[in-house]
Amino acid sequence: MLFISYVAVTVATIAANAGMAAADFAKARFVMGNSAEVGLPASWVPWLGALKAAGAAGLLLGLLGVPYIGIAAATGLVLFFVGAIVAHVRARVFYNFAFPGGYLALAVGSLALAVAQA
Repeated sequence: MLFISYVAVTVATIAANAGMAAADFAKARFVMGNSAEVGLPASWVPWLGALKAAGAAGLLLGLLGVPYIGIAAATGLVLFFVGAIVAHVRARVFYNFAFPGGYLALAVGSLALAVAQA
């Protein structure tokens, strides 16, 4: 049962982060608007997309049998989204707080389950 939970949560985290990385790379209107609102330079958006994509790839490697890479990727995503929460709080942008919060919850779930599986 634990393994099924691990796979389900990790696949959801991979899909969510890969999707947002694609939106970052495409410089989607909502991404650029949110970035400007929290005071993030537009030039950082592709780099942040690369971090999300790397996190998703690392989680996939964890699922494919390299557990410590998966744990490292999940840890990186947790730290990334804690930073996103801090940026939102600092800029006092609370109306869309659920988005970084949801991604953080997925990353925390993936990390906890990956550690339990290791």
